[in-house]
Amino acid sequence: MSPKRLFRTFAFAEAVTWTILIVAMILKYGAGLDAAVLVGGAIHGFVFLAYAFQAVLVGVNQRWSLGLIAVAVLTAVVPYATVPFELWLVRRNRIDGGWRRAHTGHPADDSVVNRMLRWFLARPALLTAVAVVGVAAVFAVLLLVGPPGGREA
Repeated sequence: MSPKRLFRTFAFAEAVTWTILIVAMILKYGAGLDAAVLVGGAIHGFVFLAYAFQAVLVGVNQRWSLGLIAVAVLTAVVPYATVPFELWLVRRNRIDGGWRRAHTGHPADDSVVNRMLRWFLARPALLTAVAVVGVAAVFAVLLLVGPPGGREA
């Protein structure tokens, strides 16, 4: 899967989970179905974290600035913003090309981050496993910490 397809897939998934969360909130506050937000929020939260991980991965691969990577992650905070952001990246050719599995001679290729990127890209199964376990671990910690502002009574 190319960086472009990976980003597009997660940008769309993040937008879909916003819809799930909004519908769940309507069910909670309109019909008293509190469990809807538990399920919808969990789905959205997990996809949010996965989107953030892949945005950083793709951003490093595409040599985006730290600011652009941060904007990519922050678009997931605004409902549906990941899709227009992905289209913006496509229009500006900021997401074209494949994975950087080899040293290209670019001055940044010798940085620790770029060496780690190439090492993990050479081991896609391990990269996938680390991503899934990492996202799941962060998700579990956030579940233990609880929602912002504390639990509702």
